[in-house]
Amino acid sequence: MQLYEKTTFGCSELITKHYSTSFTMGIKTLHKKYHQAIYAIYGFVRYADEIVDTFHTHDKAKLLNRFKKDTYEAIEEKISLNPVLHSFQKIVNEYKIEHELIEAFLYSMELDLHKANYSQEGYEEYIYGSAEVVGLMCLRVFCEGNEDEYQNLKAPAKSLGAAFQKVNFLRDMKSDFDERGRVYFPKIDFNQFDETAKKQVEADIEKDFQDAYKGIIKLPKGARMGVYLAFIYYKKLFQKIKKLSPKVILNERIRIPDSRKFTLLLQTYFNYKLQSW
Repeated sequence: MQLYEKTTFGCSELITKHYSTSFTMGIKTLHKKYHQAIYAIYGFVRYADEIVDTFHTHDKAKLLNRFKKDTYEAIEEKISLNPVLHSFQKIVNEYKIEHELIEAFLYSMELDLHKANYSQEGYEEYIYGSAEVVGLMCLRVFCEGNEDEYQNLKAPAKSLGAAFQKVNFLRDMKSDFDERGRVYFPKIDFNQFDETAKKQVEADIEKDFQDAYKGIIKLPKGARMGVYLAFIYYKKLFQKIKKLSPKVILNERIRIPDSRKFTLLLQTYFNYKLQSW
């Protein structure tokens, strides 16, 4: 069983490394005791997202329903032959991650199957399920059963997840609309996205970043730098997007080169070491 579990967590780590260089760098700067758990969470959410975003020649609803059913069976039975679900259920059970968080996440994935435009209420619900709950799952791991600490850091963890997701929405506006017909921001018409609309979105994101930072500096020491690195990466991406015109955002996917990400890693590491917190 030990060998089996080692390979299942290895699968989740491999998924993370192939899908996200930025999150991989962030995880590597966490204390080693957190690595497997965060890889397991990322592998789970990545594969669910993959079902709704890329499996265009298959019945996505059927696959997602099966994935959901298999997820809860794995958690209940404490085993799965799906390596991603096996590693995830281990973390859910070990850190007592609430099923409500998993349900909210999977519901947001279901919305991606048929929802194209959002009201303010629907937008907030989607952000909570697709991003904020992922931050809360990770926070459960970082707090290691300390309920008071978890409750104190819950709000900023949600803000960080929201900031990341909203930056992703800006970065991916073209592909979300062209490939999936989606516009996540409420009351925004893709074909009429202008500087005023862009600044409104950016002001909302800026507030999320400010609220998130207040929690990052209070995280357990072993988690702080890795989360701070992800914060810095997304803040840099956001600053790059802010300098661009709406026209560029509507026609390009904005990226930060891997070489720049590595430079950010080094800068963040040395800056972190100089911080008193």
